[in-house]
Amino acid sequence: MKRGKLSFRHESLQDAKTIKGILKALTEGMASGKLSFSDADDSIELHPAGLMNLKITARQEDNLNRVNIRITWQSEDNTSGNKSIKVKCR
Repeated sequence: MKRGKLSFRHESLQDAKTIKGILKALTEGMASGKLSFSDADDSIELHPAGLMNLKITARQEDNLNRVNIRITWQSEDNTSGNKSIKVKCR
């Protein structure tokens, strides 16, 4: 069974102390198995579990510095086990 696509995106200018607090909240959410994101426009709740893929990239180009952190995992779909499949041959 396909699940719908839900997404959340937020971009703002923050100081290092505020970003540190956001990263701490992310680590606590990863530990508890519940990540909640919200702003004035949108919200989403994710439940990280099991093995996860971690990708970190860092880049300097002229005066622009960038660090990207990507964490991905597969959600268990409890409804897919309820469907039965029938295969017939002639």
